[in-house]
Amino acid sequence: MLLARFSIIRYTSQILHPSISLLPFSTQTVDLLNSDDKKPTENSINKDERHVLDQLSDLLPIRHCNTHPIGKPRSELHKNVEMLLSPEDKLRGIFIQKLNGKSEIKRALTAAAVDIEVTTDLVSKVLNRGSLDGGSMVAFFKWAIEQGKVFGNVDSYNIVLKGLGRRKFFDYMINLFGEMKEKGLNPNHETLFIFMDSYVKANRVSKALHMFKKLEEFGMEYDLESLKVMLRCLCNRSHVATASSWLHKMKEKVQFDCETYNILLCGFSKFGKVDEIKRVLKEMVEDGFDPDSLTFSYLLEGLGRAGRINDAIDMFMKLKEKKRCVLNVNLFNSMIFNFISIGDIDECLKYYNLMLNDNCEPNMNTYISIISAFLKSRRVSDAIEMFDEMIGRGMRPTTGTITLFIEFLCSYGPPHAAMMIYKKAKDAGCVISVNCYKILLMRLSRFGKCGMLLQVWDEMEEESGCFCDVEVYEYIINGLCNNGQLENAVIVMEECLKKGFCPSRLISAKLSNKLIASKKVEMAYKLFLKMKKGRHDENAQKYWRAKGWHF
Repeated sequence: MLLARFSIIRYTSQILHPSISLLPFSTQTVDLLNSDDKKPTENSINKDERHVLDQLSDLLPIRHCNTHPIGKPRSELHKNVEMLLSPEDKLRGIFIQKLNGKSEIKRALTAAAVDIEVTTDLVSKVLNRGSLDGGSMVAFFKWAIEQGKVFGNVDSYNIVLKGLGRRKFFDYMINLFGEMKEKGLNPNHETLFIFMDSYVKANRVSKALHMFKKLEEFGMEYDLESLKVMLRCLCNRSHVATASSWLHKMKEKVQFDCETYNILLCGFSKFGKVDEIKRVLKEMVEDGFDPDSLTFSYLLEGLGRAGRINDAIDMFMKLKEKKRCVLNVNLFNSMIFNFISIGDIDECLKYYNLMLNDNCEPNMNTYISIISAFLKSRRVSDAIEMFDEMIGRGMRPTTGTITLFIEFLCSYGPPHAAMMIYKKAKDAGCVISVNCYKILLMRLSRFGKCGMLLQVWDEMEEESGCFCDVEVYEYIINGLCNNGQLENAVIVMEECLKKGFCPSRLISAKLSNKLIASKKVEMAYKLFLKMKKGRHDENAQKYWRAKGWHF
């Protein structure tokens, strides 16, 4: 693949017109200007206009004559247009066109979804990403139900309610909830969490609590699970004092359990409020509930956040000696987190080894915290060794975790360690994100590691199936320029321009200056002409998008 990328013969001499080359992106083409008046011919202008209209006709209801550019069959043009948009962008783009009337929007959505498999996952991507307004989100959701693409059940409504709540479209949420009640759909605890969390996130805590007061009108009962949902919403958003006061109000209405108190303890432990933790713990014992391992882990974490490390150590040793609870991974993790927070990694490793000696299996949080601490303190070899141990225990780190590790490693030093983590994660079957690939390519480009750069680029395109944008091409061109491979950099620039991307002026100027310094003036000049045309097309595309044409 690497050899094929640069060994393809791009410099053919076939001519479409006496003044126009068949390959407009080749650096060896003849003059693009008419030899008579040095201006583009009228025929070429008409071809460009037909090409633009033909591409827009697949997205916009524009009527024009059925003529196509010479040498471009309609099937190939349609394929090129499809490559420009992902399925969710294509469906979302219907609303950017500002069509008039609901029926016209539904017809456009039906036409756009002919070759698209509309699933619940795709509907979730359309609603939860992008920048659709509330009316457009509701219209799309209703169309999906009418077409039978998704079921009109509570889980489907939770998808659109979550998207509306994330963007603070509360009026649309209430209207949609009214439709649910009319259809006889009873909300579940996830629906309650979406409503309350949306209000609390928007700092409308009183509105969220008012909704909880009228839980019966919401279609639910005052049970223990509803109370836990309310407590989690408040504690996750740092409203622990409010959650504590409501816990006292609900004592006579709901029968508590140990988890109810643990939710409140978790909230206080994040702020290191040891006195409040002890108060809640006392109430818990008075109500007849015995603290479990999770309860003591919150107590240890709270002591650590309050800066009382010695008290946390004494508490842990008493728990171990008196065996008041089973020493599980939560208790060891609390001590590990405490020592990481004060920067004492050696003491942290002491408790990690103690965990292994007690036949307590570490979990993903254990390894992520220790590896991150190693990377922050630039103990790279220890971090890689711990990463190997995590993979050896059959644990697969998430995509975000791999990106975090590689981002740490790429912030200092050569990219060798980052490549080691990348290869180990890839061999273990971990999914590598596009952002992670970009970070790697940027670091390899800066150090001029062209071999590894092109290898990662091929793996990104072929094995992972990630889409290359203009940033990826800029990193490749920059790396080739740093390594003196100017001709290959020109080939990559041509491929970038063919895909409709226009690299930044900084990268373009860097390549042009290096070509001129290498006495390749003619190649630099022809590249300048192509860049000028690419910049013009990019400006035209921005203009179309500004006018609502999703192209």
